[in-house]
Amino acid sequence: MDGITIKPVAYIKNDYKEKFGVPRQSGLAPSVKSEIVFCPEFRDENMIRDIEQYSHLWLVWGFSKNNGEWSPTVRPPRLGGNKRVGVFATRSPFRPNGLGLSCVKLEKIETTAEGKVLVVSGADIADGTPIYDIKPYLPYVDSVPDACGGFSDEHKEYFLEVEFSESIKETLNEVQLQEVKEILSLDPRPSYQEDEDRIYGLSFGGFEIKFKCDGVKIIVTEILKGDKK
Repeated sequence: MDGITIKPVAYIKNDYKEKFGVPRQSGLAPSVKSEIVFCPEFRDENMIRDIEQYSHLWLVWGFSKNNGEWSPTVRPPRLGGNKRVGVFATRSPFRPNGLGLSCVKLEKIETTAEGKVLVVSGADIADGTPIYDIKPYLPYVDSVPDACGGFSDEHKEYFLEVEFSESIKETLNEVQLQEVKEILSLDPRPSYQEDEDRIYGLSFGGFEIKFKCDGVKIIVTEILKGDKK
């Protein structure tokens, strides 16, 4: 077989309106909820019969914001953005076939005007991304406790403290505050960026969040209503 043609079965809906700020791996921002909305031709409820028996799901999705670009070697953020390794030794989005794989938690199933919708948490996927397949996560085969994680074992995800002033905290409700804390604690800045005076802007959940990093913690400087255009 020379190739196959695939088409989306669903699209994801969430508050990640741009790539900047989306977690680098699934499960790192568990408070952020997403909806899996099926395309009209795949809204047959039989297709998700008994899916609620599973706590987690695998999503196969497309890197729709890469413009089809790929490279044989990439610079993983966890290696500081300077060392190049083979693309197949990473989860980089710049792949020959732009497919992503994410494990998410199935929170509930809702009935909406768009049919049955899967509400999941922990997705590392931007709003509007096409979902090509959904499979159940099977702990007895999908979890390998003694597996070797390559350079990821030596350069694990780190979490920074996130600092808000009391007046800025009042801009968000309790749920939004926790979501923003989780996202910013992952330090969404490019790995090579170390300018402590630079102010970054991140669009999330209808807010434009301004922040900087002093090398030890993320400092939120301002939160404005309305995503940047």
